[in-house]
Amino acid sequence: MKILRDPLLFLSSTLLSATGFAADWHQFRGPTGMGVAEGAVPSKWSQSSIVWKSEIPGQGQSSAVNWGPKLFVTTASEKGAVRTLLCLDKDNGKLIWRRDVTSDRKESQHKMNSWATASAATDGECVVAFYGPAGIHCYDLEGEKLWSRDLGQFPGDWGVAASPIIIGQQVIQNCDAIGPSRLVSLDKKTGKILWETKRDDKPRGGWSTPILIKTKANEQLVLNGEFGAKGYDLAKGKELWFCKSFNGRGAPVPFFSDGLIYVVNGKPGDLYVVNPKGALGDVTKTHMAWHAKRNGGRDLPSPAVIGKFVLVTAMGGVTTCYEAKTGKTLWVDRLEGSFSGSPLVANGLYYIQSESGATYVIRPNDKDIDIVARNQVGSSEGEIFRATLAPIDGKVYTRSQATLYCLKGEN
Repeated sequence: MKILRDPLLFLSSTLLSATGFAADWHQFRGPTGMGVAEGAVPSKWSQSSIVWKSEIPGQGQSSAVNWGPKLFVTTASEKGAVRTLLCLDKDNGKLIWRRDVTSDRKESQHKMNSWATASAATDGECVVAFYGPAGIHCYDLEGEKLWSRDLGQFPGDWGVAASPIIIGQQVIQNCDAIGPSRLVSLDKKTGKILWETKRDDKPRGGWSTPILIKTKANEQLVLNGEFGAKGYDLAKGKELWFCKSFNGRGAPVPFFSDGLIYVVNGKPGDLYVVNPKGALGDVTKTHMAWHAKRNGGRDLPSPAVIGKFVLVTAMGGVTTCYEAKTGKTLWVDRLEGSFSGSPLVANGLYYIQSESGATYVIRPNDKDIDIVARNQVGSSEGEIFRATLAPIDGKVYTRSQATLYCLKGEN
């Protein structure tokens, strides 16, 4: 079966290869940007399932992405003075090439963040890496630099985390900072700024990655933030609508399903749902379909919709299942550990990995938590996993701060 490479077609479905495995996991959280995988994805693995592991120079928290046989992951060393894009062979983890960027800009970093948290993005023609004050950089798949662009200082104590996405000929980058903030579109071939749209200044947190949604009226970017979720016209960057959140720190990525946008904040606050149909201006009172109490404190993981259920895991492990249509809380339970990475959705299952490397696989239902598997990787004491799982060609790739793992499934 021929795999279509038009990024806009990834929005509605991920096409499968003849092997039954999903197409390239080409950006943060895959083709849809929401962690949804198609095809064969293992649900059980362990230390004995490790196909290979590769020690990564420096440290980072970005997730692996791929195009064909090539994996891309970012890392950093010397307290961020050197930022690096690595290209690895996905079958054995061996280094194909690396490209370093040096920066002497003074930059603060929160202890839970890293100097390389933003994941790379690729479309098979180029690969883009974003390093905040150290700029955004574009290479071809052989590692030849095509362009670089300085996007500013990004003042603040938290560092940056938003990943770039590639849509057609545009590279979209969220440039939130504790200071002047904006959403930027760059020409994929030249790095020229096509449009930039101001966002609310001085957010105390956020740095979410935008997703592309398609309504009957248009295609629009949806981006979470400190003050709420916003929709933007893809072609010109015009802000279309705004829905106020129930608290700040809008780092989690929204989830779009059956015409509705599901959003959580970051700081404790309600899960809320926006209907973008006909949304213009401030739609907080007119287009919020429902909102429901969150449980467990702060949210870094993003929400996930699986059929008629919405699942959200708080940083402290409290996992809540809601009815997608009404927001009714169906059950609440606690998973062991701390959680920073966002979930994976595959084969009707919800995958969420703890910072200690334990992935819980949950089958949604309206009664209580149903844990299909608890899969542990990582052997080093103090090894921290804050990236998001990447399912590629029937295997699962996961990354701690300094090690990348390739995992096969177990029966």
